[in-house]
Order: sequence, then C-alpha cells, then structure tokens
Amino acid sequence: MSYATIAVGTDGSQSSLHAVERAAEVSAATQAAVLVVCAYHPMTAREQAVVTPAAGDARFRVTGSDAAQQALDAAVQRAQDAGAARVDGRLIEGDAVEALLSLTRQASVDLIVVGNRGINTLSGRLLGSVPSDISQRAPCDVLIVHTTTGGRS
Repeated sequence: MSYATIAVGTDGSQSSLHAVERAAEVSAATQAAVLVVCAYHPMTAREQAVVTPAAGDARFRVTGSDAAQQALDAAVQRAQDAGAARVDGRLIEGDAVEALLSLTRQASVDLIVVGNRGINTLSGRLLGSVPSDISQRAPCDVLIVHTTTGGRS
C-alpha cells in the first residue's frame, strides 16, 4: 500500500468510530496522514429540537456546529489513540458524501474509509447510502469497513 493521505468520515456514531479506528490502523502501517471529516447541517436549537426525534438513518445526520465539533473531536482523539501517524480534523458544512468527495479532490486523498452502515437498509437501497455513493463516485480507493451487522446500527 502506498497511501499518503486517508480521509475518514464521522458522525459520532459507534459505526463511524470503528471506521476511524481502521483508518488509523492503515495510517500506522503506511505513515499516511488521516483527515477526519464531519459533515454537518447548521441548525438553531429550535430546529434541532424538531429534527432530533426523527427515527431511522436520519438520526445519524449531524445537525448543528456544536454537535459536529463534539463528534469531530471524539473521532480525532480515537484516531490518535489508535496509532494514526498524523491526524487533522475538518468540519464541512453540507452532505457527508459531497463533503468527503470535495475534500478528496482538494487534499489529494488516496484512500477514503467509511463504515458499512446504511448499505443494507431499505432507505439505503432506495435512496443510496454514504458507503454506496462514495464507492461509486470516489476518484480513489475506498475501504468500506464492516462496522455493523446487516448495515444497521
């Protein structure tokens, strides 16, 4: 493997943190830099109160800059603890897929690491999921980490 820069997405879920750990393992083996990305949608406290009770995969979308910063900080720490060579965190406003893809182009990312959550859900099959969309559109290698059973959690 000759990876210099690895991007990994996080939304604060256990699934995404498993993907962060795997990215850190690859980084430790290759000395690649790890860019931990948290995409978020800015919202006021009132808007968050309305969205929070929503069920399904939407509950994993990060809303609000405070929640995004907390998720990012936890993931950066997890990557460092797992032995990543160099770690940098990035908050990007918008959709997770678009955030990862745009960063990939800007930072010359060689590998994108994502968890498998959402691949085997009904909404994932009908509307697409982050790992599925990334694997189809990425201009570089993609590692889909088995982080959940059946694509849920």
